[in-house]
Amino acid sequence: MYGKGKTILLLLILGASAVWGVGTMAHDWRTASRESAGIAPDPAVTREAIVQVYTARAYSWRGAFGVHSWIAVKPTDASAFTVYEVIGWRVRRGQSALAISQRTVDGRWFGAIPKIIADLRGDGVDEIIDRIDAVARDYPFAQEYRVWPGPNSNTFTAFIARAVPELRLDLPPTAIGKDFLTNGSVFDRAPSGTGYQFSLFGLFGVLAAVEEGLEVNILGLVFGLDPLGLAIKLPAIGRVGFGEG
Repeated sequence: MYGKGKTILLLLILGASAVWGVGTMAHDWRTASRESAGIAPDPAVTREAIVQVYTARAYSWRGAFGVHSWIAVKPTDASAFTVYEVIGWRVRRGQSALAISQRTVDGRWFGAIPKIIADLRGDGVDEIIDRIDAVARDYPFAQEYRVWPGPNSNTFTAFIARAVPELRLDLPPTAIGKDFLTNGSVFDRAPSGTGYQFSLFGLFGVLAAVEEGLEVNILGLVFGLDPLGLAIKLPAIGRVGFGEG
């Protein structure tokens, strides 16, 4: 029965990956939508400081397995959001992978609708925004990018999260690269700041934290259990339970 269960799980993962891959590969990146998903606050009417973290399925075949993530900030009374993210094609063109812009904060990622996975507002957030900016500009892999196992966009987002534990960021299991540690060690805090993890170059590892629960990383694919969220975490699929991923 155990072997049969593993086979069924593998078929579910491959099936979900195939369905998503066909859908995403059908679009040309030049014409894929980057329009707003309509989920971000309007800075014209929102005075308070805001930090949000977004994820969206990656473009083309990558979206079958993983997501792209980015961080958006708006200081008090600011007229626009600033987006911090890491983009692979910039490195191929001889630029820094780190992009800081005022693009559409909740724009579709080449057709994929984004989700908000963290939202921090109000008193004290302006100081957190200053820290995010300083930490982002000190990202140690700004001249490197690897889809798997990292460093990539999710490595960057996890790097920021570890430095700003107020976010209590629980990146989904589809955020491949989040377990590629940037401190030169095999041990670090979990991205949420509520626990710790062991990771060998993002390829093998274990994470235990209050926010994330228990995760096991095998060749960059994350399996896990989130007792507080009453959910399991699966590669390619994400969270299955009461939460989304």
